[in-house]
Amino acid sequence: MIRKALLLLSGLVMWFGAAAQSDDFKITGGPYLQMLGEHEVTIVWATNRDAVSWVEIAPDNDEHFYATERPKFFQTDMGRKVVGTLHRVHVTGLEKGTTYRYRIYSKEVTAQTDYYVQYGKTAASNVYDVKPFYFTTFDNDKKSVSFTVVNDIHGNNAMLAALTDNVRKDKNDFVLFNGDMVTTFASGQQIFDGFLTTAVKGFASEIPFFYARGNHETRGLFFAHYRDYFPSPTGQTYYSFQAGPVFFIVLDGGEDKPDSDIEYNGLGGFDTYRAQEAEWLKETLNSDACKNAAYRVVVIHIPPGYSAWYGPIESKRLFVPLLNEAKIDLMLCGHLHKHLYVPAGENGCNFPVLINSNVEGAYIHAGEKEMEVTVKDKDHKVLHNWKYPRK
Repeated sequence: MIRKALLLLSGLVMWFGAAAQSDDFKITGGPYLQMLGEHEVTIVWATNRDAVSWVEIAPDNDEHFYATERPKFFQTDMGRKVVGTLHRVHVTGLEKGTTYRYRIYSKEVTAQTDYYVQYGKTAASNVYDVKPFYFTTFDNDKKSVSFTVVNDIHGNNAMLAALTDNVRKDKNDFVLFNGDMVTTFASGQQIFDGFLTTAVKGFASEIPFFYARGNHETRGLFFAHYRDYFPSPTGQTYYSFQAGPVFFIVLDGGEDKPDSDIEYNGLGGFDTYRAQEAEWLKETLNSDACKNAAYRVVVIHIPPGYSAWYGPIESKRLFVPLLNEAKIDLMLCGHLHKHLYVPAGENGCNFPVLINSNVEGAYIHAGEKEMEVTVKDKDHKVLHNWKYPRK
């Protein structure tokens, strides 16, 4: 009787395994653009099973994508092509201010030993009867830049879609996610379900987004994979980039609670991380790129000092004295789930601070004469507007 039961159980396991493998190999998420610059971009997507992946690049001209062999860029690490289900391909050697077409490929790896690899089917984006994906590299000599800021979405895809539905129409150069796009980092699927799939459908395959980590992205067992999905130039969650006349400083305030709080069960270490970040900030603010920019914008999810909680107090202590000496034009924050605008000179900051709510978007255009910030609700009704002259 026991033997029959074991045989039946073994058969069920084999059947379920075969059923799972019978699903077609496919691309399950993305692609979306990360770390776009003047000469590079990183393209990210996911597949349902292990694969080796690459990107093909073509100039934006009248030639069909199949007119010639296109350059291939693979995801590699220490000289080896990477096999996995999340694919990050770094494309380099591009011309600034130039539009390119691209296609993604993933070739399934069905078995692998030390000296043998068995391949399965290949999945790819369609360029035969569908337009390929596009992107345009940044040009830091460009006189203007436009972008949209949203934050504290917490998986509300309908709100995200409403706040970003004009990104293409308004010809935004990028979108900025200022933290807490999900409530916790639980899995790759949860990240796609929480906001990535909506972003991809709306714009992210052709218009990049930059991400400032919020305190909710530090939570959950999947938190360590944050940089796998959202790489940065520094390899950290704080970094800088330039787009047109604006130099952006993206900071990570960590958690709003002390490291000893029960929330992290003894695993919090944000004090050390913020201290390291402050040293990086000193160097960044002293860089020629920062000093010579027409505008300087700081992005941080938790507003420094706008709370009696520990994390914001520490961010204010570490970051604000440095920023006050750097001629910052604007700081963009979220976290409070309500709109608050603090003019320069208040709360110890020599620069204005816009704390954006979770149901509004900030739409920003920095041009030759001024930087204009407009806050709108999900129905695109204008709620607030400010203008800052170019210094």
